[in-house]
Amino acid sequence: MKDRQKAAEAAVFDQTDLLPKKELLIVFSALAVSLFICFVDQNGIGVALPTIGRELNAEATVSWAGTSALIANTVFQVLYGRMSDLFGRKAVFMSALALLTISDLLCGLSRNATMLYVFRGMAGVANGGITSLAMMIVSDIVTLKERGKYQGILGSCVGLGNMVGPFAAAAFVQHSTWRGLFWVISPLAAVCCAVCYFTLPVPKATSKPDYRALCIKIDYWGILAGSAAIILILIPVSGGGSYFPWHSAMVISMLVIGGCCMLAFLFIEYRVALLPMMPLSLFTSAPICVMLLQNFLFGIVYYSQLYYLPLFFQNARGMPPILSAALVLPIPCAQMIASILSGQYISRRERYGEVIWSGFFLWTLGNGLTCMFDLNTSIAAIVIILALQGVGVGFVFQPTLVALQAHCTKAQRAVVISNRNFLRSLGGAVGLAVSAAVLQNSLKKALPSDFASLALSTYSTPDFKALGASPAQKHEILLAYAHASRTVFIMNVPFIGLCLLGCLLIKDRGLQRPHEIQQPLKSNYCSEDREVNESQEKKGVVTGGATEETSNPGTTTT
Repeated sequence: MKDRQKAAEAAVFDQTDLLPKKELLIVFSALAVSLFICFVDQNGIGVALPTIGRELNAEATVSWAGTSALIANTVFQVLYGRMSDLFGRKAVFMSALALLTISDLLCGLSRNATMLYVFRGMAGVANGGITSLAMMIVSDIVTLKERGKYQGILGSCVGLGNMVGPFAAAAFVQHSTWRGLFWVISPLAAVCCAVCYFTLPVPKATSKPDYRALCIKIDYWGILAGSAAIILILIPVSGGGSYFPWHSAMVISMLVIGGCCMLAFLFIEYRVALLPMMPLSLFTSAPICVMLLQNFLFGIVYYSQLYYLPLFFQNARGMPPILSAALVLPIPCAQMIASILSGQYISRRERYGEVIWSGFFLWTLGNGLTCMFDLNTSIAAIVIILALQGVGVGFVFQPTLVALQAHCTKAQRAVVISNRNFLRSLGGAVGLAVSAAVLQNSLKKALPSDFASLALSTYSTPDFKALGASPAQKHEILLAYAHASRTVFIMNVPFIGLCLLGCLLIKDRGLQRPHEIQQPLKSNYCSEDREVNESQEKKGVVTGGATEETSNPGTTTT
């Protein structure tokens, strides 16, 4: 079976299409704007959750507006690598943009919480495709040596989207309606889809695609088992202890069945699927395995921080949405700058190790310092600590992607990107679910007994006038909210700490694939490995502004 999988992987349509500089900048700009809009949609909603919960009478369940999107993102994220290998990057990318256009329009038209959660799930599917495909297409149109620079700029778009999203949501919440956020994103996504139709390249295949043969290669059983496993595990994890008791028959049965589905998924990927969505061969390399695990762990921390820092500022510190969004700004702002600088460093020095190591160190330090946040922490201290954390995020997000590509074959490029994003999204879904449970349980214990009912709606800002709370009781309630938020921040420290320890197993071997150096390369591998040789020898073949690639088998040398 392993030989059949290797043969099928070697036959994957090579979509490498190195572009001239002018055309590259046009295509890259379209991808960058699409990615920016995607992250505005993905992370803007966090600031609006308290308002949405009140308007839709869903204070106790409104966390599902974020969790449903992340679960859907996670379920479909792993599909995009193989689907784009089979049907082409452009078609799949435009489908994701079209889906985001429709789903955000429907989010703005939602009349109840259930409708919102369903349409946010659809948006999560679209966001997963945009995120993965933008990075895959950039990997197709630039050389490995230049990839750090361009992926760093994409990382800055992620940071910019995270920065603009909360502000846009806060502005709509305070001056209009939260629905306006979705009604603005929807037409912007439609415009991006139209622009990509005219600008994205379509590499020419040697023969007309046989769509029946392509459909046969799709990992249907893996899709079914993996989707069932993720949904059946994440739903009880998200609602256990809050929406339904942990010892209930539903929770226990869903966890057991989900665990069985996960084992079935792993068996299918190893022994059944011809083109597995998650090739287990990726995990035979220690650096790749460690970096994929790091993506899962820092996904837990990253999404938890983005969602629960604004809640701390609004609920514990009593700040309006605009100010709470402003105080989260240091993370994406520092991330944006650090991502660009790290990309330039990697492309110029052809090294990524020190960037990743320093990034995890700064992120761990910044995350640890957030455990000090209380009712009296100064604004200046909050800004400095979050900026420190943001620099760490910028040194980690895209550099780990470049490092993963440097350790895997060219045919695995798309699938390693989709699996990396899948594990990060899975970590985010787990992080939000666990954080919601931790916050609610901590709040229950910390609140005064007379106000214990507030723990049922942790996403709504307490109305002290309606509660009739005295100044002393108000202070006690705020202390309870601060304590609950701090518990979430403390929970994140060991996760990011494990990422830092994992750096001990990552060795920087430059922008090359060491395990292929002494091996003959298959025809669809050699073009990109030739790029590495050319960058090392300071030579290149240029025709009409585009680098020509050869498909003759050869060996790489150092």
